[in-house]
Amino acid sequence: MTGIAKDLNFAALPHYQKRKFLPEKVNFSNKEEAAAVYERLLSRSINSAKDLEQWLLDRSELETALDQAGSVLYIRMTCQTNDPERAKAYQHFIETVVPAVKPLDHQLNQKYLQAVSNFPLESKRYALYDRRIRSDMDLFRQENIPLQTAVALLAQEYQTICGAMMVNFQSKEQTLPQMGKFLLEPERGLREAAWRATAHRRLQDSAKLDALFDEMLKLRDKIAHNAGLKNFCEYQFQTYHRFDYTQKDCEQYHQAIEQLVVPLWKKILEKRRQQMKLDTLRPWDTAVDPLGRKPLKPFQEVPELLEGVKNIFLKMDQDLGQQFAEMIKLGLLDLASYKGKAPGGYQTVLAEARKPFIFMNAVGVDDDVRTLLHEAGHAFHALASSHHPLFAYRHAPMEFCEVASMSMELLGGEYLSVFYDSEDWQRSHAIQLEEMVYILIWVAVIDAFQQWIYQSPDHNLEERSAAWLRIHRRFGADLVDWSGLEKEQGWLWHRQLHIFEVPFYHIEYGIAQLGALQLWTRAKKDLAGTLADYRKALSLGASRPLPELFTAAGLKFDFSEKTIAPLMQAIKAELKV
Repeated sequence: MTGIAKDLNFAALPHYQKRKFLPEKVNFSNKEEAAAVYERLLSRSINSAKDLEQWLLDRSELETALDQAGSVLYIRMTCQTNDPERAKAYQHFIETVVPAVKPLDHQLNQKYLQAVSNFPLESKRYALYDRRIRSDMDLFRQENIPLQTAVALLAQEYQTICGAMMVNFQSKEQTLPQMGKFLLEPERGLREAAWRATAHRRLQDSAKLDALFDEMLKLRDKIAHNAGLKNFCEYQFQTYHRFDYTQKDCEQYHQAIEQLVVPLWKKILEKRRQQMKLDTLRPWDTAVDPLGRKPLKPFQEVPELLEGVKNIFLKMDQDLGQQFAEMIKLGLLDLASYKGKAPGGYQTVLAEARKPFIFMNAVGVDDDVRTLLHEAGHAFHALASSHHPLFAYRHAPMEFCEVASMSMELLGGEYLSVFYDSEDWQRSHAIQLEEMVYILIWVAVIDAFQQWIYQSPDHNLEERSAAWLRIHRRFGADLVDWSGLEKEQGWLWHRQLHIFEVPFYHIEYGIAQLGALQLWTRAKKDLAGTLADYRKALSLGASRPLPELFTAAGLKFDFSEKTIAPLMQAIKAELKV
C-alpha cells in the first residue's frame, strides 16, 4: 500500500470564499509578513458595533489562513517524518511564526474586549466567544511563549522517534501498525513472537522517551505556575475551555468505570479465556478471534477501503456519501502505513478551504475500517460547521467532536455488509462493542495517570512507573497475565501519544463514547430521526455550550452511574455475556 496524499499540492485547493481582508499572497512562514497583517487589525479604529463585527470577520479570515498554513506543514511532516526538509519547515513555523504572533493575538483579544465594552454585541451570538476570549486573556503570559514553543518541538521529536520505529520480523522490515496484524493470527506462538518483538523495539527508546517527557513535564509545570495556577491540570482545563465540567467530574467518571465497566470487561475476558481454552490470557491473546478463526480481512489495498466506506455512507445517507466522495476526488486522505510515517490517525481541517483532511495507518485489518469511519465523522463535523463566519465557532468542544466521530463508527458499523458476509459482520460488531468497553476503561487509566503526573510534578522515574502500574491495575490490568512482562507493562503508556502531544486530551473520548452509545441505542429505533438530530447538532459547531450540543443531538450530557449503567446493560445483552 502506498500513501495517497503525502505529495498533495494543498495550495491548489480553492478557498471557501474570496479573501476580503488579507492580500491574496501572504507567506505565513515568514514571521514579518504574518505580523504585518496582525498590525493592520491592531491599528484599525472601531467606532461602532458594525465596525466591531466586521473587525471580527477580518480577524477570522486571518486566523483561518494562519491555521491552514500550520496544518499543511504538520500534515506534510507527519506524512514523512524522515524528510528533513519537511521537518525543518514545520520546526521553523513552530519556532519563529507562532511565538511572533502569540503576543499579537493577545493584543487583539485586549482590543476586542475594549471595543465590546464600548459597543456591546448580541449576547446570544457572542456570549461564548466572549467567555473564551476572557479565559485566554487570563491565561496569557509573555514568558510562557518560549516554553510553549519548546514543548511543541519536543512533541515533534516524539513523532520522529515513533515514526522511525521499525521491527525486523519474518525477514522483513515492518512498521508498528503492520506488526499489529500479527496479533490477529490464530497461531499463538506467532502472536507472542510479534508482540515481544514490538515491545522490545519500543523498549529500545524507553529511556529516550522518558527523558523527553521529563523535559515536557518541567516546562508544563512552569507554564502553569507562570499563569498563577496550582498545577498543569488546572491550566489545561482552562486552555481547553472546559467550562461545563470539573476534575471532580472526571474522578466521578473514573469511579463509575471502576464499578460498572471493569466488571463487564472481566466477563468479556473470562468468556474469551474459556473459548480459547487457556489457563490465563496473555497480552497477545486479547485481539485474536477467540474461536481460532482467521483474521478479518475487509480489504487488501487502500482504494478498496475508500470505495467500501464511501458505499457505507451512501447507504446510510446520500449527502454524507457525496461529501466523502468529494474528499476522495480532492485527495484529502493519506491512509496507508509506510516507513517514515508518523503513528496513529487524525483528522484536521484545512481552514481556509474549509475542507477536512484524514491521516491514518491502514494495513488491511478490521480496525482500519472503524478508524476511517471515526475520522470521517470528524470530517462531516468540519463540513457541517464550515458555514459559521467566525473561525472560533467552526470547531466544537472536543467532547462533542468525539461524539461526531464515535457515533459514526457505530452507525457505519451497521453497514459492514459492504465488506463482510453475515458471520464476519457479527464478528466485527462484537469486536467493536468489546473495544468500546475497553476504551471507556483505558480513558479512565490515562486520565487518572495524567492527573497523578501533574499533581505530583516532582516525582522520579520509579515513582512514575509505580503510579502507572497502580492505576493500570485499579482498572483491571490484572485480568490479563503480565507475569514476566513487568518492564513492558511499566512503559505501556509511552505508546499513548496524547500524553506527550495533547495532555489531558483523553477524557473526551470517554464522555463522547457515552454520547455515541446513547445515539446508537436511539438509532436502533429511529435511524432517520437520530441522523437528523446528529447532523443538526454538528451544524452548531461551537456556537452553543457543550450541554446544549448534547441536547441538540438528543443525548444526555452526563457521565455518572445513572447514564453508564443502562448503556453497559445494552452492550452486555448484545454480546450475550
